[in-house]
Amino acid sequence: MNLPMEDCKPDADVCMSDRLIPSRGSCGSVAQMKLERDENWAPRNEYHEVLSQNVLGKESLSNVKVLSYRHKPQRQEPHQNELKVLYSSSKDGAAKLRPKTARVLPQSALKVLDAPGLEDNFYGHPVDWSRNNIVAVALSEMVFLFDVASGRTEKLFTLNSGAVTGLRWTSEGAHLSVGTTAGEVQIWDTVQSRQLRSMRGHSGRIGALAWNEHILSSGAADAEVHHHDVRAKDHLAGRLVGAHQDLVCGLDYSTDGWLSSGCNDNTVCIWDSVAARAPVHTLTEHTAAVKAMKWCPWQRNVLATGGGSADRQVCLWNASSGRLLMSTNAESQVTAIMWGKQDKELVTAHGYSKNQLSLWKYPSLVKSAELEGHTGRIVGMAQSPDGSLVCSASSDETLRFWRVFSPVEKNTKSDPAKMNSILKTIR
Repeated sequence: MNLPMEDCKPDADVCMSDRLIPSRGSCGSVAQMKLERDENWAPRNEYHEVLSQNVLGKESLSNVKVLSYRHKPQRQEPHQNELKVLYSSSKDGAAKLRPKTARVLPQSALKVLDAPGLEDNFYGHPVDWSRNNIVAVALSEMVFLFDVASGRTEKLFTLNSGAVTGLRWTSEGAHLSVGTTAGEVQIWDTVQSRQLRSMRGHSGRIGALAWNEHILSSGAADAEVHHHDVRAKDHLAGRLVGAHQDLVCGLDYSTDGWLSSGCNDNTVCIWDSVAARAPVHTLTEHTAAVKAMKWCPWQRNVLATGGGSADRQVCLWNASSGRLLMSTNAESQVTAIMWGKQDKELVTAHGYSKNQLSLWKYPSLVKSAELEGHTGRIVGMAQSPDGSLVCSASSDETLRFWRVFSPVEKNTKSDPAKMNSILKTIR
């Protein structure tokens, strides 16, 4: 698929087109999933808006153009290319261009991409960013791949029925796991643009996906978590049953192989291995669905979680002891969490009323900034390979790219060759 490249310059190291796909007319529509709880509720008229402002806060939606692409004045060196600072192909060049002073947080998104068909669903995970700098986006029944470096966009596939509910890249960055409303888990080779396998077993829609080397874990509306061994023909290596009572909508693995699972029953479970049959801890601090969760990359056993609209709490946990370390009122539904890989900070994504990104200091959870621009609930968030950028996906049908953290050197701990050898066994 050939897209216009209005914003691309031959000497730019990063090239982003203004549209993710060329036409809104090509996107089908899928009926909203009816869930037992009300995390997808949003104001639908003036009365609802006033009521929500009284309950959640007096801030109203910002009057921002959906497709605006503006940079507010920032202190920069003369003739400095901002995008070149972010994505310099030369390590030496990047070191020269990188500001030595304290980083300046953006007042607006670096880039806005149109994403027609992106569903307004709290429980979905519609975006993920690969090690190879490819952003995968679910637009209803379709999945698109956006190459950040070249600005090229291509459609990976269209489901025959149903919709895509979640995406998760493998650590090596060439294979993508996909969850669907039919309870199916697919694995796609994005280089060859072909499906490698389909794994079934859940009796409800897929709510979350997470990788731990050759194990792909999936949570679903049947309140179960399944561990799929992608090396084996009989892929089901384990089932976690009984710990949750509703849709499992959040999953994340720590670098030590611990698994956190969040559920629409307001609980978070901590599992110390894929072989575990019962959780080490069940955390019950939240009073709404827990979809947002992320393990700290530089502080062992620290887990961050965020609650839904009836809770609105951001919590930090010691997963070894199950102790709550710190919590704060985020004042709105928390839909996603990301940690800085170098900065001692974390960023959270939110729903009504400001649909913003919030930046928090660690460990105090003091809010240091809010990034506004979306006119609809943020339903997903992904982080660039160097950790400096986050991509927010919103029900306003846009993706917005923000420079939030300081970049770090490429991670050399993961072993792409090992994962490639694992995935060859399923072809």
